[in-house]
Amino acid sequence: MTESLYDIPLKQIDGTTGSLAAYRGKVLLVVNVASKCGLTPQYEGLEKLYQDRHAEGLEVLGFPANNFKGQEPGSDAEISDFCAVNYDVHFPLFSKISVLGEDQHPLYAELTAAQPAATGDGPFRERLKGYGVDPTNRQDVLWNFEKFLINRQGKVIARFAPDVTAEDPRLLRAIDAALG
Repeated sequence: MTESLYDIPLKQIDGTTGSLAAYRGKVLLVVNVASKCGLTPQYEGLEKLYQDRHAEGLEVLGFPANNFKGQEPGSDAEISDFCAVNYDVHFPLFSKISVLGEDQHPLYAELTAAQPAATGDGPFRERLKGYGVDPTNRQDVLWNFEKFLINRQGKVIARFAPDVTAEDPRLLRAIDAALG
């Protein structure tokens, strides 16, 4: 286990290196995103949430990942262009990473270890079974647009299933409490 989520090296989508330390003292909503997923329209709600709550200290952080049925095949430049053109995304995006498996990024290893279960998990998991997707490890990220909430002290305080949208009262209550 790393000393802090803030210490894990990250690369922004424009290629610059850094870490979550730039967001110390903020409430973070970390989301693994994809451009060719049925849930991709969630970008719109995430951007609205970012615009509505950014002044209060919320950062929405997008981490493109191609772990699920090849739904994020593009390069970082293509992903950045897609998000800007189609969803007018202004929240920070990071370089494409792996969120599960042998090449899982250290950030996601820490996030899933800190919050092994997701709020709202169940209905979406059942729908995925209909497509032949049935992850055996329930701690693994289930699909694109899973959300992790990190408080101002850098502690992972909640995790939300992929189909829990930015407008979901459960997510909004948790964000409000963390911002409070």
